[in-house]
Amino acid sequence: MALTGRTALLAALGSLPVGIVAPSWTGMLAVNAPLSLAILCDYALAAPVRSLQFTRSGDTTVRLGDQAEVQLSVVNPSRRRLRAHLRDAWPPSSWLPGTEHASSRHELTVPPGERRRLSTVLRPTRRGDRKAEQVTVRSYGPLGLAARQGSHRVPWTVRVLPPFTSRKHLPSRLARLRELDGRTSLLTRGEGTEFDSLRAYVPGDDVRSIDWRATARQSAVAVRTWRPERDRHVLVVLDTGRTSAGRLGDVPRLDAAMDATLLLTALAARAGDRVGLLAYSRRVRARVQGRATGEVLAAVVDALTPLEPELVETDARGLVAAALAHAPRRSLIVLLTSLDAAPVEEGLLPVLPQLTQRHTVLLAAVSDPQVAGMADARGTVDAIYEAAAGAEAEAQRRRTADKLKRYGVVVVDAPPDTLAPALADAYLALKAAGRL
Repeated sequence: MALTGRTALLAALGSLPVGIVAPSWTGMLAVNAPLSLAILCDYALAAPVRSLQFTRSGDTTVRLGDQAEVQLSVVNPSRRRLRAHLRDAWPPSSWLPGTEHASSRHELTVPPGERRRLSTVLRPTRRGDRKAEQVTVRSYGPLGLAARQGSHRVPWTVRVLPPFTSRKHLPSRLARLRELDGRTSLLTRGEGTEFDSLRAYVPGDDVRSIDWRATARQSAVAVRTWRPERDRHVLVVLDTGRTSAGRLGDVPRLDAAMDATLLLTALAARAGDRVGLLAYSRRVRARVQGRATGEVLAAVVDALTPLEPELVETDARGLVAAALAHAPRRSLIVLLTSLDAAPVEEGLLPVLPQLTQRHTVLLAAVSDPQVAGMADARGTVDAIYEAAAGAEAEAQRRRTADKLKRYGVVVVDAPPDTLAPALADAYLALKAAGRL
């Protein structure tokens, strides 16, 4: 049984004149006995909570930053009218801060034998699965003095997907891809390694492209045209170790790397390449392999959704071994990790030749825009010290990148907002140069 504020108010109002006029146990009993009887009658007339029936429907997936709507149907099978307050409990990260109380609580009235539907709007603030906890109902009597209370488990799961904010860059990169593939009239055909067709020679063409055998069979000089490579293998290796947990503003490094992964996956799938994913720290945490072109993006999104950084040092030797096991033939290995000197020089560099001698390796890292801001600071003594620290950090990243480049690694180092398009541009450049 739960008593309401109305009950406390009536008890106080009834006890006040007794305490002033005739303070005694008899006077208190004369006031509280009728009130207690009214409370018991009100409790007895309240609709039972245990017999209520609940079903859910609505959204099962939502992108981070968007809102999902989940409906809850309440059936009152009893013969009494249900007057209730209902709390639909979800994890705290299912709502924006400060909005949980208003979003999770509902008032409803359900006549005997009827059904009512409530809507709970979620605005998740974290990726992953958000599971409904339980539904708590407080059923009030007609006088509003007492209430029955109980809870029901009504399971439902909403999967919060990565936001994929970089998808706005996809149309421009697809246009560039069409230019490389020769399907538009803009510019010229891209250089590639796969023969496409023959056409007549025009002044300015590279003489190395002349097909002398075809020229001998016809009266005009013929040149070969090429198209970018297709059906190549691209393996995205995502480092989910300690360094991926660092926050750049409000976004962890891992989330920025995920956004770049999604843009690259969408672009490479449209280009006709086979894309795989490997997430690794000290073990394989997610894997996508052997998916058809039309299914790979959805599979990668589903694999990335529950991933969170692990606060352990990444096993570089194990990461390279896992990448080699998942890429048995020549591939483009896209490694999304950090450019911090210690993890790269002590962990990655000693085992990097195992990758570079068999595959083309592209390393993409998220830089901290705050460090760049520190390097530009001037005006005060503290600002000058900050500028020196920022300049030293940037110089260290450049030295680390130069060491990687000496092994033949293509390095992309960009802040969170531009990492995804920079990685896509590097992929298109490798494709145009026939290096996949």
